[in-house]
Amino acid sequence: MNSMANIAVQRIKREFKEVLKSEETSKNQIKVDLVDENFTELKGEIAGPPDTPYEGGRYQLEIKIPETYPFNPPKVRFITKIWHPNISSVTGAICLDILKDQWAAAMTLRTVLLSLQALLAAAEPDDPQDAVVANQYKQNPEMFKQTAGLWSHVYAGAPVSSPDYTHKIDKLCAMGFDKNAVIVALSSKSWDVETATELLLSN
Repeated sequence: MNSMANIAVQRIKREFKEVLKSEETSKNQIKVDLVDENFTELKGEIAGPPDTPYEGGRYQLEIKIPETYPFNPPKVRFITKIWHPNISSVTGAICLDILKDQWAAAMTLRTVLLSLQALLAAAEPDDPQDAVVANQYKQNPEMFKQTAGLWSHVYAGAPVSSPDYTHKIDKLCAMGFDKNAVIVALSSKSWDVETATELLLSN
């Protein structure tokens, strides 16, 4: 192991413990687990913040630690599917300045997890990762909330969701389409069954 990678491991071990001992972890807001023994990959989890469509959901994150950590940010993406302007609804890629050019070596795993939780509560639709979601967020905030809530229910275990949307999903699934594909099609076509069906047939 080269000295650079060694710095990264020492640092991540310390930060891993910091998260485990944190008040946020004891309140079940954030948590982190090892994926491999050499601390290059971790699995994070954040709770959907209160008073957001994500409330009640648990979001799994893939966290990859580069050898150049902490001088370069960890590579983080959402494993749990989510409907949010700054997170790709397809890949889980995240658009957040501290994970790119605003990263500072003083930041830690704990600050990353808390920043992602804060991002769920305060989207930046003008710097989107997912243009379809960002458009809906700006043009139809109520539909955005309902859609994000439905995704939270289906993918992150949040308790509540819209019966109207659920009915439309069931209707298209009954036609033999894949459930995930149906949810994406309806979400991106403003819950219009006809245009969503066209989209599904064209794929």
